[in-house]
Amino acid sequence: MSTYPVTFEADYVEQRSRLTTFFRLLLAIPHLIVLSLWGIGAFVAVVIAWFALLFTGGWPAGLYDFTAGYLRYFNRVSAYTWLLVDPYPPFSGGDEPAYPARLHIGPPLPEYDRVKVLLRIFYIIPAYLIVYVMNVVMELAAIASWLVIVVTGKQPKGLQDVIGLCVSYISRAYALFGLLTETYPPFTDDHARQIGEPPAPAAPIPPAAPESVGGFAPPVAPRTPPADNDEPLPGPGGPPSST
Repeated sequence: MSTYPVTFEADYVEQRSRLTTFFRLLLAIPHLIVLSLWGIGAFVAVVIAWFALLFTGGWPAGLYDFTAGYLRYFNRVSAYTWLLVDPYPPFSGGDEPAYPARLHIGPPLPEYDRVKVLLRIFYIIPAYLIVYVMNVVMELAAIASWLVIVVTGKQPKGLQDVIGLCVSYISRAYALFGLLTETYPPFTDDHARQIGEPPAPAAPIPPAAPESVGGFAPPVAPRTPPADNDEPLPGPGGPPSST
């Protein structure tokens, strides 16, 4: 099975900053402003690309890189805003491999299906409904995470997994909406990794069986029951004679 052209991965970190979590929405405001302005440009790029794909079957290289950069930036801002990660995201659309949430976007396809391009607005309706539900679930999980982190300083892995699933699917669905891909993304990203998860405890190793020689196990000597008294056993000549 081939890998979907857009994949997501996040680092699992249990300990979280209570201070930055408490003020997360305020801290995200600069990124949300830049994301809104960049989104306007990305929308124009997608409209232009729609005509180019319809008539030529291929993406203009510059527009593809611009839109892919916006999607990578959107993914990092989403991961930060919805408490999937703690570090402040860079104002960049590059790969940023050191950041704990990463969206990998492959190169453009050699040729795109023009029918799917023409009917994309109808083709994406089921994915749009899934994204709507995912946004609701992500908001609820982020609210629960905010309360838990502010109180305990830790984020349960279950909540982190839910937010990661939502961020991953929404970003990959946006790649479909933005004409970067032309097939539906899988519901779960099987190629995504979560780095830093605590290792599972090792299973106890059972004791080894006695080695056998020639297919036969060595005999085991029976245990001798303890004697009832300390009298010596009779010798080969029978019981001792009395004098």
